[in-house]
Amino acid sequence: MTKQIISTPNAPAPIGPYNQAVLVNGNTLYTSGQIALNPATMELELSSIEAETTLVMENMKAVLAAAEMTFEHVVKTSIFISDMNNFSRINEVYGNYFEDNTAPARETVEVACLPKNVNVEISMIAIK
Repeated sequence: MTKQIISTPNAPAPIGPYNQAVLVNGNTLYTSGQIALNPATMELELSSIEAETTLVMENMKAVLAAAEMTFEHVVKTSIFISDMNNFSRINEVYGNYFEDNTAPARETVEVACLPKNVNVEISMIAIK
């Protein structure tokens, strides 16, 4: 097994002992969860759930690009949200990044608390 660390300044730097993503055997990408941190300032974007989700997806887009992938390569996502009442609003933004007929498998789970008390965190698995 070969393991390549993926890192980009276009997504938030890790805030703990982990990497933005790991590429295994040159074709399978496992991303860490992304939250709504602005990569330039490391400030949170929490003005609305839509703005927060958009920044999460843009951060994920940057991580995928660093591995020479796009959302078309994503086969699985995990969405963690602090309030299931925000599901439809998060889902609407998330859906803008995928085609319905080729969207990845996914689970969405409500959790008690997320890092930095954000409202949404998303991780992905992608394959070239």
